Amino acid sequence: MKRRQFLQTAGIAGVATGLAAPAIAQDKRTWNMVTAWPKNLPGPGVAAQMLADRITALSGGRLEVKLHAAGELVPGNGVFDAVSEGTAQLYHAVPSYWGSKSRGILLFGSQPFGLRADEQLGWLIHGGGQALYDEIYGRFGLKPFLCGNSGPQWQGWFRNEINSVDDLKGLRFRTTGLASEMCAKLGMAVQAMGGGDMFQGLQSGTIDAGEFIGPWTDSALGFYQVAKNYYWPGVGEPSSAEECAVNKAAYDELPEDLQQAVAYACESLYNPVWTEYSTKHAAALKQLVAEQGVQVRQLPEDVIVAMGNAAGEVIAELREDDDELVKRIVESFLAYRAGISEYMVYADNGQMNARALDYKYGG
Repeated sequence: MKRRQFLQTAGIAGVATGLAAPAIAQDKRTWNMVTAWPKNLPGPGVAAQMLADRITALSGGRLEVKLHAAGELVPGNGVFDAVSEGTAQLYHAVPSYWGSKSRGILLFGSQPFGLRADEQLGWLIHGGGQALYDEIYGRFGLKPFLCGNSGPQWQGWFRNEINSVDDLKGLRFRTTGLASEMCAKLGMAVQAMGGGDMFQGLQSGTIDAGEFIGPWTDSALGFYQVAKNYYWPGVGEPSSAEECAVNKAAYDELPEDLQQAVAYACESLYNPVWTEYSTKHAAALKQLVAEQGVQVRQLPEDVIVAMGNAAGEVIAELREDDDELVKRIVESFLAYRAGISEYMVYADNGQMNARALDYKYGG
């Protein structure tokens, strides 16, 4: 799909309603999935279609899921409410979009200086995170599942170079989730917008920089055409989980085997989606540099440290939230992060540092 087609659907529009009730005939159901993405957008749009197809396949066709891209039936930022209210049966999006519902939700999507993709799943499965995820979404009549991850995101596309913390002050920057709170503490003017609007903002100069996902998705949206400085590491989102949330009443009405089909479809796609992002990000980055003149730049260390301190302030505020459930979520996250971080110094960090040394390998 061409970038122009993405831009026509990637922006977030007004509210629309009117989806038909799910069809049930001879034990066959048809569910509507609404998404936060343009149809087949490389990365999340592709993953959403994979999920719809997998639920249908695992159910043996007894639960057919029809995908509706952002803006087709409801706007991208309206999918949470549409499923909560029963207008649609399930959605595909990211938890980072729902901070207005509860700041605790944001921790299930990404955390500045937080968990990697494998650690995020580890927290949910082995660290008590899923029970908390269920509890907070249950307030809104939803049953949530993680169903993919983009892996490490990039710090983003900048019209001008960043040489010091002072260069961040007043910078008009597109981001989302807890990363937006971190950036605001550094004096950045944070903007919330879809990918298409981000392209237009960079092109017109109404924003100075922005991050979306990573090379594969970002190249499809054409950001390299209007900003050549591509910065890493994306400390605001060391990973970004994708989720499927199901209307809980609709989920509870399913027979047990179809509930398992939905749950397993989500679980079984986490690694395929994550590894597809990683593989295609790597290929897309080489192409962006070789063919589009993109300048890959590393954030200065003092900027990273300043961002880390700002992120620490955000987490400290979450620990003092008025909502007791939010407090329990952040304490669970911090406990898991502490334990896994201590181990990863010896495990994955050690392996990656060793692999990066200068030695002959493979001829």
